[in-house]
Amino acid sequence: MFAWEKWEKPMATQVERIGILETKVDDLKEDVKNLHDCLDRTRDQLSKQLDEMYHASCTQHSELAKKLSELEKFKDKWVYVVMGGVAVLGWITGHAETITKFLN
Repeated sequence: MFAWEKWEKPMATQVERIGILETKVDDLKEDVKNLHDCLDRTRDQLSKQLDEMYHASCTQHSELAKKLSELEKFKDKWVYVVMGGVAVLGWITGHAETITKFLN
């Protein structure tokens, strides 16, 4: 027996190598399955969070639209009051002589 023969390991048979490969393939399949499950959970969480953000955004927009509408009504009211006041003031200024004669 030669010295180098002691260190040589017997080569695995083809059946043993196939068994090892099948085990590795099974491990890879399990890893892929876990990855798919993780991606599904992440997708569901993101979808839920986006739905919540969408509903919050819609609520904020409706509240702001309501406030804006109220401000526009308030502005329009005062614009018409001021315009009416200016019109009355203009009429009074234009008819000042007649009004002073009437008041005296």
